[in-house]
Amino acid sequence: MATKKTSREEILQKAIALFKKRGYSNTSIANIAQQCGLIKGSLYHHFKSKDEIGLESLKYIHEYFDKNVYKIAYDDTLNSKDKIKLFVKKVDDYFLNSEGGCLLGNLALEVSNENEEFKKHIKKYFLAWEDALFNILKDKYTHEEARSLAREYVSLTQGAIMLMNLYEDNKDYLKVGQKIINLI
Repeated sequence: MATKKTSREEILQKAIALFKKRGYSNTSIANIAQQCGLIKGSLYHHFKSKDEIGLESLKYIHEYFDKNVYKIAYDDTLNSKDKIKLFVKKVDDYFLNSEGGCLLGNLALEVSNENEEFKKHIKKYFLAWEDALFNILKDKYTHEEARSLAREYVSLTQGAIMLMNLYEDNKDYLKVGQKIINLI
């Protein structure tokens, strides 16, 4: 296979797609290299190991959500209703157009008991999601209620993503977003 130039970001995007579809354990460095059109050794110019690719993939997705979703909850130019509607829309845009479900949810189930570094980053991602929702809900609910509702929505969304992929039907997934919108 001829070598080609590819960026670290391109490698992460291809690896993320493979991890979501095949699972972390069932994806090898060779699979990632092949998907990128590279020889296996070329990946080592960008990453030391598959675990580094996995960790950087988690960080990449978290950064995407920080910049495109979570920040909505802290936008003082929007009222709570507009925040929650836009927040749900952005979450939907991502997961409805993302084959294989949620990378962090998938890896939480697959490897978080084996890899403490992965577990730490996965928890940060879900806590940031919960904190963002809490920030929207805290004006209407008590601290405890807002925190509980935020965690419930994250849990419901993750379960709905799994079922949406399993049944290849998004109806129940979409109901979760509507449920949280109706809370405001």
